[in-house]
Amino acid sequence: QVQLVESGGGLVQPGGSLRLSCAASESIFGQYDMTWYRQAPGKQREFVAVIKSRYTTAYADSVKGRFTISRNNAKRTVYLQMNSLKPEDTAVYYCKAKLKSLEYWGQGTQVTVSS
Repeated sequence: QVQLVESGGGLVQPGGSLRLSCAASESIFGQYDMTWYRQAPGKQREFVAVIKSRYTTAYADSVKGRFTISRNNAKRTVYLQMNSLKPEDTAVYYCKAKLKSLEYWGQGTQVTVSS
């Protein structure tokens, strides 16, 4: 069982930045594909960004050029650097770890973009 703990959320003004972290308990963290999702009130959870075990990345069109996903396997942590934040980025952000058929989710961290 992999435990994931997200942190770094908060309230930020439009145009501001936040960096989310997701720390994993699993020693073989480096083998997992790590994905960030988000869920806004009244909406379905949506894909934000993924970083594979081999460090390839992909982003949702809505965040391309503004968000950057990265990982530090030695620290068992994946990051989401969010710049130029917009009110529509407001959501609970979740990280997911996936290895073959196994999937694990964190509890989420709230990001609110508002003036």
